Amino acid sequence: MRDSIFLSAIRSMMVTLFAVIGFCLGLIVIGLLTGLWSGKTALEPERIYSQEVVANANGERKAFSSTAPVILRLNIDGAIGLEDLSADSFRRQLMESREGELKDSTIKAILLHINSPGGIAVDADSMYRALKNYKEQYKVPVYAYVDGLCASGGMYIAVAADKIYASEVSLIGSVGVLMPSFLNFTQLMDKIGVQSLTVSAGKDKDELNPLRPWAPGEGDNMKEIVDDFYKVFVDVVVSNRPQIDREKLIKDYGAKIFSATTAKEYGFVDVAGIGYNDALREIVKQVGIEDENYQVVELQHKTWYSELFSKNNTLLHGKIVHEVKLPLEMDTRFNGQFLYMYRPAK
Repeated sequence: MRDSIFLSAIRSMMVTLFAVIGFCLGLIVIGLLTGLWSGKTALEPERIYSQEVVANANGERKAFSSTAPVILRLNIDGAIGLEDLSADSFRRQLMESREGELKDSTIKAILLHINSPGGIAVDADSMYRALKNYKEQYKVPVYAYVDGLCASGGMYIAVAADKIYASEVSLIGSVGVLMPSFLNFTQLMDKIGVQSLTVSAGKDKDELNPLRPWAPGEGDNMKEIVDDFYKVFVDVVVSNRPQIDREKLIKDYGAKIFSATTAKEYGFVDVAGIGYNDALREIVKQVGIEDENYQVVELQHKTWYSELFSKNNTLLHGKIVHEVKLPLEMDTRFNGQFLYMYRPAK
């Protein structure tokens, strides 16, 4: 009886195992057939984005056409520097916008759709410069529409646009730099009787070590870098937005955020209190599209089967991360980063 139960359990386990293997093999075959069906050859560069037609100013969308003029919509949504909003993914989208069915460039303008508190300074700067290079190389104008928040790194990227629109309830600004807070635990360690030893070589290699008292002037190097990043930010803003007075930006506006109306008054945006569809209609006219036969296209990342086998899929890679985050706690992925990021006071 015991042997029978044991054999039955083994049989059930094997059936389940082979069912899972068969399912995975089926997905791989579907992926390969899909790639062959799309006509992709080994000689073509790999593309991880596909074009998706989204609603035009009239709320309509049609099947993609390789001949109709295109407004390429790039979404700056969320924290800059994480996952699909990194400099690498952004540059990849710009590169792939000149390939495949978009190769014979029907792209008449780029529309940045922004709702972001900013993020990692290096990524924001790289995305800004990628847009500037794209404009210069392909003679394609860039417009921005703020739909919520355009702060810090979001503002850094937005100033690459030839014209910035903002909805009535949007918030704009926050020209400043910060780093995540450094904590020092030495007094707590003294109370509970804990000691630490850090082995390092090189002057200031363990600067701001939280497990020992900090020396006078420790952190000055970080402050110098923050000041340099701030100067770059100010230069980028005032060079692209001549309506903004440098002295007022530094002494008065600072890292504050403003309503769309006030932001327009100070020169951060060109048009305030406008809806997305009306802004899109204006852009279509400005780029010389005279009829409704245009399309707004987004580049969508990957397909469902490639996402299934991505390195972030915990089901297949067996890694589950448990996190407890406090309200308004900064994402740990920002640790050690210089940030163009708006953070409301706790």
